[in-house]
Amino acid sequence: MPKANVNGIKISYKVKGEGYPLIFIHGFGSKKESFRAQVPILSEKFKVIYFDSRGAGKSERPNLPYSMNMFVEDIKGLMEYLKIKKTHLLGFSAGGMVAQNFVIKYPDMVNKLILINTLPKIPGNYDPEPYIQTRIKGLELRVQDPEKAFWESTKLGFYPEFREKMKENQKKKFFGLWSVEDLIEYYKTNPPTPQDIRNIAYSFKTHDTLERLSEIKNETLLLTASHDMLVPQARMFEIHKLIPNSTIKVMEKAGHESPKSKAPEVNQAILNFLG
Repeated sequence: MPKANVNGIKISYKVKGEGYPLIFIHGFGSKKESFRAQVPILSEKFKVIYFDSRGAGKSERPNLPYSMNMFVEDIKGLMEYLKIKKTHLLGFSAGGMVAQNFVIKYPDMVNKLILINTLPKIPGNYDPEPYIQTRIKGLELRVQDPEKAFWESTKLGFYPEFREKMKENQKKKFFGLWSVEDLIEYYKTNPPTPQDIRNIAYSFKTHDTLERLSEIKNETLLLTASHDMLVPQARMFEIHKLIPNSTIKVMEKAGHESPKSKAPEVNQAILNFLG
C-alpha cells in the first residue's frame, strides 16, 4: 500500500480510477475503507483518492494534540505529493469539518465541494474530556467484542428498519457493495487507540467555520439524513444558508451512515452534481 511523506509523517492512501481527481476525507475513528460503498461506483468516472488521516488506519499516528489546520495541511501535502493542483473534495462527518477548513484556506485548490452529515461547529462549549472518555469506553468494547460493539454503533448509524434488514443476513451484499460481515471485519482491523482518540478529539476545539462559510464560493452539495442522531438536519441546513452556492438534499429514512444505507441515492446525487 503506497504511503506519502507529508508534513513529517507517512500518509497511507489509495488511488482508483482515471479522470478528474476526487478526494475523500473520512470521519472520526474511521479510515479510508469506510468509503467502500462509494469508491467502486465513483471511480468509474473519476480518479478517486482516499487516504487514512493522521492518527488513523495505516497512516502514522504522532502523539500530540491535532488541529484542523494539521489535517488541512496534510491534504495539501498529499495533493502536492500526487501532483494534483485542483480537485473535487468530499468530506463525511468529521471529514466534512476538515473539508470546510480546507476550502476556506485553499479555495483555488478545490473545484466542487461535497459535505455529508457534518457540522459547522461542535455544539455548546465543547470540552473534549467527557467525549474522549465516552469514546474510549466504546473502544474497549470494540477490542473485547468487535461484533457487539459494531451492533451498538449501528443504533446511532442506521435507520431502524434498515438495521433489521442488516440483522437478517450478515452475508448479504447490500447494493452489491458491502455486507455486515465486511463492516464487522472493517471494525476489527486497525482500530484507533485511546491516544489516537484523545489527539483527534482535541482537533474539534479548533473547528468553527460559522463566521467564514459565506466565504466559500465553490459550488457545494450538502447531503443530510432524515434520522441522523449524530448530526441533526438543522446543522446541515445552517451550512446551506451560509454557503451561497450550495444545494442540499435529504436522504429519507436514513441515519448518519447514509453513504452506506443509501449508497445508490448518495452515489447518484454525487454523480449528478459533479457532472
